[in-house]
Amino acid sequence: MMSLRRVLAAAVVATCCASFLVLAEGPAEAAPRVTITNGDKGAVANADGPSSLTIKGSGFQSIKGGFGGIYVLFGWIDGANWRPSRGGVSGKDFRYVPDSQTKSNKGYEKFVAYPGSETAYAANGGLIAANGTISLTLNIPGPSFDAVGTDSKPVHVDCLKVTCGVITIGAHGVVNPANESFTPVSFQHLGGSSTPAANSGTAGTTSGTSLPPAAAPVTKAGPATITVDRATAIAGRVMTFRVSGLAAGEQAVVTLDDGLVSVGPLTAAADGSLVGIIQLPVATEAGTHTLRLVSSASGKTPQANFPVRAGDPAAAAASDSGNSMLDSRVAAWCFLGVAAVALAGVIALTVLRLRRARRPRIVASRAAGEVR
Repeated sequence: MMSLRRVLAAAVVATCCASFLVLAEGPAEAAPRVTITNGDKGAVANADGPSSLTIKGSGFQSIKGGFGGIYVLFGWIDGANWRPSRGGVSGKDFRYVPDSQTKSNKGYEKFVAYPGSETAYAANGGLIAANGTISLTLNIPGPSFDAVGTDSKPVHVDCLKVTCGVITIGAHGVVNPANESFTPVSFQHLGGSSTPAANSGTAGTTSGTSLPPAAAPVTKAGPATITVDRATAIAGRVMTFRVSGLAAGEQAVVTLDDGLVSVGPLTAAADGSLVGIIQLPVATEAGTHTLRLVSSASGKTPQANFPVRAGDPAAAAASDSGNSMLDSRVAAWCFLGVAAVALAGVIALTVLRLRRARRPRIVASRAAGEVR
C-alpha cells in the first residue's frame, strides 16, 4: 500500500505537470521583436528630412487565412496602456503618421496581411510568414508630423521633444495583443532636406494641440457624396466605399452608425475623391445602417443608408479567434483550475482509503497487546 507521504508527493508532481502543459500549450506572453535599421545605422532616423527604415520582426502571430493582419506605423505612444487590447485609442493614447489606405500610398503606413487572407491583395508590406516573421520598408516624413483625430482637429507631434518609434497593431479593426509592439527610434542630424514630405491620412481618433496657423487652408469643392459597395456589406466582412466632391488633399473620417466603427483620416485625391474600406463588426445586425463622412476642413457630412446582410457563421468564428488571445488564456486557466479541483478530490479520497486500510491493522495490533 502506498504511504500517505508518497501520495502527496505524487499529487504535487502531477499538479506541476498539469500547470506546465496548460501554460506550454497556451499562447505565448512574450511580445514580438522588431529590429530597425537605417542603412549602416541602427534605429536612427534623419532629423533633417525624410528617412526610409528597414523593418524586420519576429514572434508575430500568423493565422493562415485569418482576417486582417498587422499595421506597421511610425508615431508616439502615451505610457504603457497605449495598446488597443488595453483600451488604447488612436489619436489619444497613440498617434502616428497618417497615410492613405491604398496599396500605393506614400509608405508611411504599411499593411502586412495574414497568408491567404481575403485582404492580402491590399498588403503593401508583404505577408506574415508562417514562422511569425515580417520584413518591409517604412518611410518617415521627418522628425515631426500632424495626426488627425476623429473630431477632425489636427494634432502636432514633435519627435525631437517626445519619444517616437515604430508601432505594430492589429489591422482592419481586429484587436490582437499578440501583434502589438513599440520600438523606439532616435533622430540624428544626417544631412539632407529639412522639409518633411507631405502627409496624407489614415488613422487618429482624438484631439490634441492645434496646428500652427501657417497650415494651408483647404479649398471647398462642390457637394460631397458617399456611396457604398452593397455587395460587400456583410457582417464580419470588409466593406468598400467611395467619396466624391471633396477638395484635393482634404482629410476626412468615415464612421459607421453612431461611432460603432470608424476609419481615417483619409485623404482625397487630386480629383476630390477617395476610396476606402471599413470593417463591419461580426455582431452587426442585419438591416439598414448608416455610413457618415466628416470632413476635416469643409465641415461636409454626407451620409449613405445601406442594408447589411448577416455574415457567415464560420467566418465569424474565425474572426473571433483572431480578435484576441484572451479567451484561450481564460480557457487554459479554467482547465487548470478544474484539473486542480479534481486532483484535490483524488488526493482526499486516497487519503481516506489509506486511513481506513490502516485502521484494522491498528485495532488488531491493540488486540494482540491486550492478549499478551
